[in-house]
Amino acid sequence: MSNGLLRKVDAVTFKVPDLDAGLAFYAGRLGHALNWRNDEIGQAGLSLPDSDTEIVLTTQLGYEPNWLVGSADAAAREIADAGGAVLADPFDIPVGRVAVVSDPFGNVLVLVDLTKGRYATDDDGGVTGVSHRARSNAARPTGPVIATGRKRPAS
Repeated sequence: MSNGLLRKVDAVTFKVPDLDAGLAFYAGRLGHALNWRNDEIGQAGLSLPDSDTEIVLTTQLGYEPNWLVGSADAAAREIADAGGAVLADPFDIPVGRVAVVSDPFGNVLVLVDLTKGRYATDDDGGVTGVSHRARSNAARPTGPVIATGRKRPAS
């Protein structure tokens, strides 16, 4: 772990009442480009102009950062071994795995790995599957998270 466990902020989720309303505001009014939309899981990914971190609009999750890690399973174990806690065991998502942990201070960390690939999309940003190819600069980013079904720890 010489370079640190958390690689970067992969995405920040924003809860919206429905995707159309969220897209009307963040894409239509604020100008963020649509990368992908997955109505099945109630999420849409938007680009940030100076970063490959995504805004992920979601109808199910709250506002939180999603941290990219090499392996969600290994990262969750490492955080637990270091004194943190696993709040939601690692589980599969279309593009990899996710685990939810907290540090010893109560901060919740959503750990995401992209071990299965990245979303493949059509010309309108609709998700058509998962691409296992390496991402080029022109490829669309992914939306990593689906509803975790977890409860927030008490503040």
